[in-house]
Amino acid sequence: MPNQAHNYTKARYVVIPCPHEQTTSYGKGTKHGPAAILRASQEIEWYDLELGYETFVRKPVFTDKAQTINNLEARVASHLSQQKIPVVLGGEHSITPSVVRAIKAKYPELSVLQLDAHADLRDTYEGRQDSHACVMRRVLEICPAVQAGIRSMSKAEFDWAKESRQLEKINFFPDADKINQQLSEAVYITIDVDILDPAVMPATGTPEPGGLTWFGLLELLQAVCAQKKVVGFDLVEFSPRPHDQAADFTAAKLIYKLMGLMAA
Repeated sequence: MPNQAHNYTKARYVVIPCPHEQTTSYGKGTKHGPAAILRASQEIEWYDLELGYETFVRKPVFTDKAQTINNLEARVASHLSQQKIPVVLGGEHSITPSVVRAIKAKYPELSVLQLDAHADLRDTYEGRQDSHACVMRRVLEICPAVQAGIRSMSKAEFDWAKESRQLEKINFFPDADKINQQLSEAVYITIDVDILDPAVMPATGTPEPGGLTWFGLLELLQAVCAQKKVVGFDLVEFSPRPHDQAADFTAAKLIYKLMGLMAA
């Protein structure tokens, strides 16, 4: 992020890098995601053509030092106590429950919007309950969640979702009106970059054919931000590719665009 925006007292957003990678099951490299995004963010334009303002000026940003998953929840809680909005950069998706626990303590009626290609509803995966393949099962133990863009899940996940009625909150084809009806007023958004079509975002460990376009995702985020209070978000499962910076800029720009939509 721009150096002149690094003032904690004035900041509205706090970017928290968490380069945690322990349970990725195919492609690796998410631990390098936060650094690549922060490097690319130095080069994006401040002025948002669609919104008509410079987000960094309207809502200043502070970048925290990198955190481990063990102290992430406490760090997020500390920033929330200072009335900051947390923006967490993964790392793999297993970081999300720690953030949600901290935010749920401040916003008891919280719900989570998951934007992802995968349901992530396994109870365990490869013997672990904290796997990135289990993240939404763990989130649902904390608060309700709406899942959008899902295009891959196991039969066991489908059966559990049907039995638990979570299937009613899985939007295989994202419909903004339906999603907003299912969400509470306070919303935390978790974005797995594989929500996007691999043609737009190839830099992820388990890509899935299909997915949203760039503008399709922005349209959905704009609709949610217009009706809900988005109290924080994360971007996860980004695995930068050597000698190909296009995806780095896509990830950085997506984060900046969502900050701008929240500032509208």
